[in-house]
Amino acid sequence: MKKLILVAAALGLAGCGASSDIIYKPAEQKLPQHIKRIAVRPFANKTQQFGLEEKITLKVIEEFLKNGEYTVSPENAAQGVIVGEISHYILTPIQYDVNLVPTVYKLNVIAGVRLLDKEYNRYLWEEPALQVTKMYSAANLPGGLTEEQAREALWEILAKDVVMRTVQGFGSVSSTSQKKVPSEVPVSTGTAQ
Repeated sequence: MKKLILVAAALGLAGCGASSDIIYKPAEQKLPQHIKRIAVRPFANKTQQFGLEEKITLKVIEEFLKNGEYTVSPENAAQGVIVGEISHYILTPIQYDVNLVPTVYKLNVIAGVRLLDKEYNRYLWEEPALQVTKMYSAANLPGGLTEEQAREALWEILAKDVVMRTVQGFGSVSSTSQKKVPSEVPVSTGTAQ
């Protein structure tokens, strides 16, 4: 009987060692169930660059429409509201030709984005420094881009990040966020928070 217990324990321990190849992946956390419609408030622009706020706002709306998990609504009909502001827009030449004419640029944009739960009047997640960067060759070079084309590529990346953070990454820790749904929010039974 003792041998049987020892063999069972050894097999159990051997099975534990085999699971060391398993990668930890936290469970996906969804927004509270009462949020069915999302609005995107026009982004604020705290930079000297004119017109950035309109382009990023439209791109975020477009990405939510493409994703389709939440309905995009006007703010007065939505339960969740994306609130954002562009805080930094930095264009830096990083490579020059022999005549000291810039040939490669680095465009860096930093935005603060958060999701407001209108029913409980609190932010469910916040990314105070969501950063996207694009390095590109000058437009006069083969494969080069204009500054406007580089910006469009950045808006695409930033919009996808906002939608992914809202739809798939609620509760993840990347800047600052609450790690769980607020206790006043009704949570269906059977879900772990």
